[in-house]
Amino acid sequence: MSMKVNQDLNKLAQEKRGSRMGRRRGFSKRWVVTGAICVLLLGSEPLGWAIIPVNAAEDVATFTTVEQMKSKLSEGLKARQTTITFRYKGVTQELDSKLISAVEGALNADPYTKYIVDRYSYSWRGTSSSAKITLKIEYRETAEQTAYVQQRVKQILQKIIQPGMDTHQKIKVIHDFVVLNLKYDTDLQKYTAYEGLRTGEAVCQGYALLTYQLLRNAGVDSRVVEGTADGQLHAWNMAKVDGHWYHLDTTWDDPVPDVAGQVNYTYYLRTDKQMSKDHIWAINNYPRTTGTYREALDALANQGGAKQEAYVDLKKQLGYNLYDDDAAVVNASGLAGRVQEELKANSKKAVVRYAGPEDQLLDDLAALYELGLMDISYLAQPLEGTWDLRVEIYWE
Repeated sequence: MSMKVNQDLNKLAQEKRGSRMGRRRGFSKRWVVTGAICVLLLGSEPLGWAIIPVNAAEDVATFTTVEQMKSKLSEGLKARQTTITFRYKGVTQELDSKLISAVEGALNADPYTKYIVDRYSYSWRGTSSSAKITLKIEYRETAEQTAYVQQRVKQILQKIIQPGMDTHQKIKVIHDFVVLNLKYDTDLQKYTAYEGLRTGEAVCQGYALLTYQLLRNAGVDSRVVEGTADGQLHAWNMAKVDGHWYHLDTTWDDPVPDVAGQVNYTYYLRTDKQMSKDHIWAINNYPRTTGTYREALDALANQGGAKQEAYVDLKKQLGYNLYDDDAAVVNASGLAGRVQEELKANSKKAVVRYAGPEDQLLDDLAALYELGLMDISYLAQPLEGTWDLRVEIYWE
């Protein structure tokens, strides 16, 4: 900040000028077989600042507290105003720190708006006891584009949310919708939910913002989390289920390059401990997690009641049934049995817990051609918390 003090001939007035500028972060992420990359793209050109002439006749609101300034800024940001002007009455010696607090408070009050503000700058001019303040903002998404997002979100929820769905089921269909309808923008240009909905592509920030809007409008308490993953800047979500918070990363559950119809659940409703294996965030700035979602869903599936069947089905969709006592197979016969179960359901995919030797897996998979399957492919990875493999098998 630069500061200049001028005195008039009678040395009765004092003028101070100050400015501050900031730029919102933009996140992107790429999920590949060998790892993940999330690139932060920021422009280096500042907006600059200008002295605003004082006009005593101009009708602008006057505030005396940080909270009042925050409220004014929140309203302006929500309306996507590019210029917000108001007066401050009070000691201006610490006005810069108060303005920073008001701006950050306004941004944090609305996570969606926070992450579509591209950059901002402010300037102020006044005396030691009052000042006129002007904030300049540039957005990644216009008011009209945000309105489009809101309209589309309502339409999407009307289509995917069925009567009687609880929070567990709502999060599942929202997660799947985002993964199935977005693909990762490998050109690292599309940062918003609007761009994701209009073009079908976005970086991780677009994924997280669309997921946030869908969850929030479905009545699910959620957050946008800012951090890093595999050493690169990244954004994802947190969601609250039955009083417990979990991490949800729709970007990292979407394969790159995109695979039509494929949804992963590796980063679906994870605890802090599970997520911290490859994600880092300011943990004290976000809700803490307690207990795994798999354990919570197991308890629901085992307690009976009208929704027991729905929870059992949800366990299977998420692959949690692989932890049941009788889930593991050890040979070609076991694999064939699991695949035949899926064939009866007209599925072209089976997820199996394989406890046989890893060097035997290929031979056992090859035996599946005896079932008349074509173009068999598979993905094998360690099954978390066990010595076994989680094997996804696909066929035509």
